[in-house]
Amino acid sequence: MVLIKEYRICMPLTVEEYKIGQLYMIARHSLEQSDDGEGVEVIENKECFDPEHGKGQYTEKRIHLSSRLPYWLQAVCPKVFYVIEKGWNYYPYTVTEYTCSFIPKLHIRILTRFEDNAGSSENCLNLPEETLANRIVDHVDIAFEEPSEKHYKKEEDPKFFKSRITGRGPLVEGWRQTDEPMMCSYKLVEASFEVWGLQTRVEDFIQKCIRDVLLLGHRQAFAWIDEWHGMSIDDVRMYEKDKQTEANDKLRQSLPPALATDKPQETT
Repeated sequence: MVLIKEYRICMPLTVEEYKIGQLYMIARHSLEQSDDGEGVEVIENKECFDPEHGKGQYTEKRIHLSSRLPYWLQAVCPKVFYVIEKGWNYYPYTVTEYTCSFIPKLHIRILTRFEDNAGSSENCLNLPEETLANRIVDHVDIAFEEPSEKHYKKEEDPKFFKSRITGRGPLVEGWRQTDEPMMCSYKLVEASFEVWGLQTRVEDFIQKCIRDVLLLGHRQAFAWIDEWHGMSIDDVRMYEKDKQTEANDKLRQSLPPALATDKPQETT
């Protein structure tokens, strides 16, 4: 059975504010994580359209991460390893899929919806009864859970950070019940790796990695609020474009020639 978890990550923001904060955070985070031939490379970034959700933004990325895998997973992966991420952003609803040409049995699908509440919606993603019965709900606390020591920075810790622009923070015990504004990222993650003998171990590992990224990313989105608050959508798209170019250039300098790609299509 595929491992299904629904992560609920509250933020002291509105959904409308987070529309900008999310784009800023992803672009900056991707650049910071790109080094020594590993990180996020943007292949395509363009507008898209869906009959149900309307106009959105499609992105395709390569996530280079072979040396970050545990030794037992590196044993079944090629030395140069990357995951393909395809995302459809119809904010406040998004779909993200991960695959790998080297490992056809690997598939990850993430459905996301953002709502202005403290994680109280029981089925905002309109999941069928079978999925509801199998999902595991996991509440992620950006203030009182910490990322790995490698990624911890006191200036990005919501327990100590106070925004000079909005006055929000530091976050104290019980903040999800008392602070305003309040929003929640609902993320349903389906991780599938149907290989006998490795399925449970790999699916557990994938979920842990995704949870770690969600915790770090949402902490950073809040801690960086003074950098992005007040930006327009055009401002943040320009910032996104600049950081994508920087990240791609850093990666291309250290990737083998066979893995180098042309510059991504410009954002429209």
